Amino acid sequence: MFFFLYLFASVLTVFTSNDIVILTFIPFICYFCKNANINPIPYLVACFVGANTWSMMLIIGNPTNIYLATSYHIDFISYLEVMALPTLMAGVVEIVLLLLIFHRPLKKSMDVNEEEYHIQSKFDLIVGVSHLVICLIFLVISSYIHLEMYLISLICALSLIAFNLVSSLVQRQKPHDLLMTIRRLPYELIFFVLSMFVIVEGLRISGVTEEFYYFLGTGLEVYKYGYSSFLVCNLINNIPMSVFYANIPNMTLGALYASIIGSNLGAFLTPIGALAGIMFTNLLSKQNIRYSFLDFIKYGVLVSLPTITASLFVLSLLVS
Repeated sequence: MFFFLYLFASVLTVFTSNDIVILTFIPFICYFCKNANINPIPYLVACFVGANTWSMMLIIGNPTNIYLATSYHIDFISYLEVMALPTLMAGVVEIVLLLLIFHRPLKKSMDVNEEEYHIQSKFDLIVGVSHLVICLIFLVISSYIHLEMYLISLICALSLIAFNLVSSLVQRQKPHDLLMTIRRLPYELIFFVLSMFVIVEGLRISGVTEEFYYFLGTGLEVYKYGYSSFLVCNLINNIPMSVFYANIPNMTLGALYASIIGSNLGAFLTPIGALAGIMFTNLLSKQNIRYSFLDFIKYGVLVSLPTITASLFVLSLLVS
């Protein structure tokens, strides 16, 4: 079950987004563990780690991927060709580490209370999955049809909203799913991210970004940019960090991809590292599951440092 939940969260992340997986999958794991009478921490950590690792695979897995890659005009396929192996290596290393860390609580047997649950609307399921598949296909070929990825995502989202509204109107019901989705959006994070953007722009105007380039210097760019982005995103969050790094002059492709790795794996270290971490801790508090800041850092250090080192090593071989 541990492997299944990890793989399921990872696969969903590859084809959707790490934030989406955290927002939808974490409550499911909480309910599952309570129902099975087992310790939820190993499964929650595995889901969080998997979501923020396999999000590196495709350009759409994390907003930081999109921002950094498109800033240097890297298309969907070119991105995948470089990031596939570093992501795979990171995934292998972290699952081994997770098993070593949690092997004792995972040995505890489950006491499951089985309950039957049926999909309430197969039509809505088919429509939603169809929109997701169509969106992914057009995102893959976006560079060939000269259509911006944000526009493709926006069109698919508006189309799905329209389908939901029309379906609810035909059935003479309120659009409960749409309203619940709107209510669950993390609005409280908007001001946090916007304030960080203001800080990053102030740093660029004051010349700090250029000075940071000279501080890092040349040589071993993959490791310098990878580790530094990993740390910086835990100071100002990974999205503003990506904006900051995208403004660094004369950045090589190796440094760029290393920064993308740092922006994803930096989410492990502290809750501040990514929006996913902030949502993760908020969701656990709502589920009355104790997971302190120190717990986050403890597991984060154990998993993230070996994982980013292995991933950067593979990347350095690819871009050398």
